[in-house]
Amino acid sequence: MKQILVIDDEQQIRSLLKKMLEREGFDVITASDGKEGMKLFSNATVDLVITDIVMPEKEGIEIIRELKKEHPGIPVIAISGGGRNSPESYLNVAKLLGAVAILQKPVEKETLMTAVTTALQF
Repeated sequence: MKQILVIDDEQQIRSLLKKMLEREGFDVITASDGKEGMKLFSNATVDLVITDIVMPEKEGIEIIRELKKEHPGIPVIAISGGGRNSPESYLNVAKLLGAVAILQKPVEKETLMTAVTTALQF
């Protein structure tokens, strides 16, 4: 069973993504910020990381940068509802840093599942 790490500071979004992914047969672990996410990543066997971009403690951009440096093979999906800037600008940076997919919140289930299936083929 593939394990997915979901990192998002919004509890509602974390729960929704976890539920959607578990219904599709994935094992899901969640973190409420980037620091916790990186700690979980180093203690688990994760096949895919889905991270929000704008978060306290450690932002998604930092997470992607660290993961790509230390674990270049791990696929990352970036999601964002925006912050001070539009979601597109954050997501474009995430794509440049190596995110295999970028999704805007709210994420549709079909869009998420397509991105996850594609990402796990990398």
